[in-house]
Parts: sequence; structure tokens; C-alpha cells
Amino acid sequence: MKGIITTIMLMVAFQLSTAQSLKTVSYHDGEQKLNGLVTANAGQELPGVLILPAWKGADNEAKAAALELEKEGYIAFIADIYGEGSTPADNAEAAKLSGSYKNDYKAYQHRISLALDQLKAQGARADKIAVIGYCFGGSGALEAARAGFDVQGVVSIHGGLSKDSNRPNNPITTKVLVEHPAEDQSVSREDFDNLVTELKEGGADWQIIIYANTGHTFTNPESHEYDEVMAKRAWNHTLLFLEEVLK
Repeated sequence: MKGIITTIMLMVAFQLSTAQSLKTVSYHDGEQKLNGLVTANAGQELPGVLILPAWKGADNEAKAAALELEKEGYIAFIADIYGEGSTPADNAEAAKLSGSYKNDYKAYQHRISLALDQLKAQGARADKIAVIGYCFGGSGALEAARAGFDVQGVVSIHGGLSKDSNRPNNPITTKVLVEHPAEDQSVSREDFDNLVTELKEGGADWQIIIYANTGHTFTNPESHEYDEVMAKRAWNHTLLFLEEVLK
């Protein structure tokens, strides 16, 4: 019981600190209102990192990442892909909504592009931008690379790796880091191999790091698959990559 109370207190403290440190930024896609979150160092001329959250939207993992990136000297912006009034209430809704954007990848790329514009509007240097994403957002990070957005690097963290077989493998000009859990049941060997082929044929500067004995959501402290050691390694790999491409 004491452990449960402590965990609840820590979560409440984190949510309060997040509310004080991350500012809501409203923007639009036509008539659809979107609500992103930006770190308190917005307005300064600094490298920027766009965070694409997992399938339920801006969760605690995305918010914690933004605050950590702020400490590292980056302006971080958490994108709103779904829009106001469309936050999934449960996994079933999240699967349906995220699936619609995976199928309509151009709509996903468009929402990512709008978020990149907002990151720049918040003071991030246009020539020093990277995209990182978790789960559904990890799929989005790869879509940012496929779209040819003018970013210096993308990081897909336990993201979906598949792409419709009808889509051609085009040149990929940005650097790509994929952080992949070895026991991720949501990614087939075929999807993994096809991504490697795509990155090779695209002439990308790419790297895939595989984390042993880890399941899909290994970086999320609120998940039963969380692996503290591997999560720390993955975060350090992310920071090393960002330092290389942005500083």
C-alpha cells in the first residue's frame, strides 16, 4: 500500500510540474483545432525537437521527454495529431484512430508538417530540427523521413516499421535512428527487413539499435513492459544522436 501511495504522489507531482512547465499552443488544420505543448524556453533561438506521442496522444512519457530535452538545451514541442475533441478514451479507440492515420499516411505527414511549423514559430532554429516519436509517433518519425521534411534527424522509438507495399522506396535525406525492442510482437520480421531495404535503397544515413529481452513499450514507466536499464540506454542513445545532428 505504501508503494502504491508513493507512486500516486510521484505521478501527481509530475503532472503538477508539467502543467507549470509546458505551455499549450493552439493551432489549426483548417477548421480543426490542435493543441500542442511547448517547453518554457520557447522564444529562444535554440535547436528544436518535435515529439510525436504514442497512440493516446500527449501522455506522461512524451511530457517527461520534453522536459528532459529542455534541460539539454532544446526547445521541445509535442504535436497534437488527432485534434481537440478526438483524444482516444481507451486502447480500442486509440487503435482505430492511429490506424486511420497509418492508412492515410499523407494526412499523418500533413499533421506532422503543421507541428514542425509550430516548433519553428516557437523559436526553434529552422536548420536545427529533429523529430522523435514513441509507438504510433515512432511510425510518424519514419513518415517525416519518408516525406523528405527538412529535418536533420528522426528517431523512431518502438515505432511501427511497416509501409504499404504499393509505396515506392524513395530517397531519404535525413539521418535515421530506430530504437527497436527485440521482443516487439507488433513488428514482424518482414516489416523489419523491409525497412532495412527501404533505408538502404533510399541512401539514408541510418542505424537500428535492438534492445534485448524487451517488449513493445519498454521505455514507458507506466507500462508493464517497462525495462529501466534498457530505457535509460535508449534515452542516452537518443541524446547522443540529437547532439550529433543538432549541435
